Amino acid sequence: MKLLFEKSVPGRKSNYLAPCDVPAVTLPETISRKIPLNMPELSEGDVARHYSALEMRTFGVNDGFYPLGSCTMKYNPAINETVTSLPGFADIHPLQGDKHSQGMLEAAYRAERYFTEITGMDAISFQPAAGAQGEFLGMMLIKKYHEDRGDAARHNIIIPDSAHGTNPATVGMCGWNVVNLPSNPDGRIDVAKLREIVGPDTAGIMLTNPNTLGIFETDVLEVTRIIHDAGGLCYYDGANLNPIAGIAKPGEMGFDCVHLNLHKTFSTPHGGGGPGSGPVGCKQFLAKYLPGLCVQKTPGGYTARNTAAPRSVHSFHGNVLVFLRALAYVMTLGSDGVLEMSAHAVLNANYLMKRLRERFEIINKGICMHEFVITMEKEAKQGVSAKDMAKAFLDNGMMAPTMYFPLIVKEALMVEPTETEGKETLDDVADIFIKLYDTLMANPETAHDYPKTTVIGRPNEVEAARNPRVQFLG
Repeated sequence: MKLLFEKSVPGRKSNYLAPCDVPAVTLPETISRKIPLNMPELSEGDVARHYSALEMRTFGVNDGFYPLGSCTMKYNPAINETVTSLPGFADIHPLQGDKHSQGMLEAAYRAERYFTEITGMDAISFQPAAGAQGEFLGMMLIKKYHEDRGDAARHNIIIPDSAHGTNPATVGMCGWNVVNLPSNPDGRIDVAKLREIVGPDTAGIMLTNPNTLGIFETDVLEVTRIIHDAGGLCYYDGANLNPIAGIAKPGEMGFDCVHLNLHKTFSTPHGGGGPGSGPVGCKQFLAKYLPGLCVQKTPGGYTARNTAAPRSVHSFHGNVLVFLRALAYVMTLGSDGVLEMSAHAVLNANYLMKRLRERFEIINKGICMHEFVITMEKEAKQGVSAKDMAKAFLDNGMMAPTMYFPLIVKEALMVEPTETEGKETLDDVADIFIKLYDTLMANPETAHDYPKTTVIGRPNEVEAARNPRVQFLG
């Protein structure tokens, strides 16, 4: 498929702008471009066909089953889009003043109330533009807390070996050291080991609960108590909130701050490089460090004021239209609906896991939460790897599960069906899993041929890694 630059024809255009009706202004030479702007020249039809062709080549939650474990690729309700297209939200400007922004300010006020209630926190900032940026802000809250207390000796953050990769990256960006915390054979935190490594140099812990194996950390209250007794703080990675929202609150587990992945638990669009939102909530003693605008309800209406925090990670309220989608989702569900959402996520995962035990070895020995992890270590020795199985799924109208994660499981496939799938879909998917398993194991030599029906087949990954093409040189 050609790039737009390759389709460009000199002089071709689709210009609907009326003639300029104001005096033209010539920019000073000091700020003018020295090289002409290089843009493709295309008709409107050319552009429309290009993006329609791209759409046909992509696969999303609107196209079929998307069990990307740890990413919670749930359906995005259309009502969320309707809400954010309302003129009072879509056409607002952040500097137009409180008097003319009452609807937006009320929405922000409600969002803070709802999400602090769900997380068990006292305050929240919607500024972070992604979950990873939320992690960074959460860690900076903890860092500022220790700095203000003059506790400069604390430079270690404890992270379980099953953690998401962004956790150690965030710790490194904050200038701290990562202390690895191993898991027990049952996939949970080794509490005895935690007691050994915690100390006066411990700044805190980053923990996801349920963890990335889809297992609930049953010792979480003991874990947070150990960290607090040592003088550290506890950070909750909200990536896996989906199976416990409305049932258990991070704040009641002993966590001091939390980030939310709105694109996971609360149905906002996921990925694509567009704007995101990873709000951060915290307990009251950390609230003074939160950046952004604090919305207050007064007898005369809603007002927004800057918090005392001198720094920001984004501007104003952050990506407003994203957290408004999440607000629409929560208000549509209601408190009972949020609980039901989580319950169905757990039910669906356990139903699919039980079906797949007919063929696959699954790490979760008991019940799982929202996701479970398959290991194909034994099959890989017979010629069928987790990658082979994942590629074969693409020929069957579904996306592959997450491959080779978490890193503590060899030949891992991590499966998360989410609550938005019905039993009929889960049964169809289970049948596909089992049929592919039987087909590939009967003919391991064919396992490397998949996918066969997609636009792009099995790429040469070694060649791509050694000779990457990262820019258009035409």
